[in-house]
Amino acid sequence: MFPTTLSESVFPSVPCWLINQGEVPYAMALEVQRRLVQERRDRPDLLDVLILLEHPPVYTLGQGATLEFVKFDPMVTNWEVHRVERGGEVTYHCPGQLVGYPILNLRRYQQDLHWYLRQLEEVLIRALGVWGLHGDRFPGLTGVWVEGRKVAAIGIKVSRWITMHGFALNVCPDLQGFKEIVPCGISDYPVGSLAEFIPGIDLDRMRPVVAASFAEVFGVELIASAWPEC
Repeated sequence: MFPTTLSESVFPSVPCWLINQGEVPYAMALEVQRRLVQERRDRPDLLDVLILLEHPPVYTLGQGATLEFVKFDPMVTNWEVHRVERGGEVTYHCPGQLVGYPILNLRRYQQDLHWYLRQLEEVLIRALGVWGLHGDRFPGLTGVWVEGRKVAAIGIKVSRWITMHGFALNVCPDLQGFKEIVPCGISDYPVGSLAEFIPGIDLDRMRPVVAASFAEVFGVELIASAWPEC
């Protein structure tokens, strides 16, 4: 039997919208994130949001990313490529990868970016633990590894303490697209997926576990919400 939840949070909870979505084009999700961030910059009293979704195949580069980690010419390719405002180097999104975009006002938590990155790692580590997997951190790097294989990447942007972008957890994706890049600029460790360790795992089984872990780590009560209308 697959687990579906974590234990209840021991922390006082505050409400946070949870938007569970299927496959969403990257540009559309980026537009929604930017709109949600702007609304919360204008009105800091608005509730936080966690978006969980997956993307069609797409490569994204952080605002300071260099092209040395891209093995194809992004100007002459059939691949979809975006340079965005998050930190970090190049990464790859595709179906079978659970992507999380927390839109949080860090004034409600801690105004510390390093703390926030470690909290996102903790969310994923606890979620992996539900399945009996040990998630590792590596000093000086951001993300989560299982048995030396990187299964989760993290890249964020924070504006006036409102967060956007977030994490990508390889649940059961086709990893072939990662061969076209040096993921996150890290060549020492291969990319892996949870399907290598948990036969039959899929996003439907992983979503509630990650959501519950997020609620536990950040001390929030997740409330289901619909995809924002454009």
